[in-house]
Amino acid sequence: MPEAGTALAPMTPGCCFGFDFGRRRIGLALGEFLTGTTRGLATLPARAGVPDWNRLDQLLREWQPGALVVGLPLLADGGEGDLATAARRFGRRLAARYRLPVHFVDERLSSHAAEARLRARGRRYQAGHIDREAARIILETWLQEAAARP
Repeated sequence: MPEAGTALAPMTPGCCFGFDFGRRRIGLALGEFLTGTTRGLATLPARAGVPDWNRLDQLLREWQPGALVVGLPLLADGGEGDLATAARRFGRRLAARYRLPVHFVDERLSSHAAEARLRARGRRYQAGHIDREAARIILETWLQEAAARP
């Protein structure tokens, strides 16, 4: 469900999707290449890390993103655990299904940062809100890193 007060419209040229992968829920954010702006778009239910593909198909048809960014939940030491392996598998499925470039971003502590952001806004929130906000943080990180590249 889109957040209130957003100004982006469907079919925005140069948009991208960011994903906060989880086994039960997958947060989804929308980003705009030109402005670098992002917003939470949806929280998709998942079963063992497999999203509601029909809903995701619909969102991709509606927005037509040019790239997909998946948060990679690395361990504190930078290594990859089971959840990072599952997130990479999810990214490979996205690439095969939608034939779009998939990028991975270190997302350590993005859920904690999302909770802090929501708390700072004085908003009451549920788990789905955290997932969307974490996806936003993941996408913001990727857009900032992409803008810094020559």
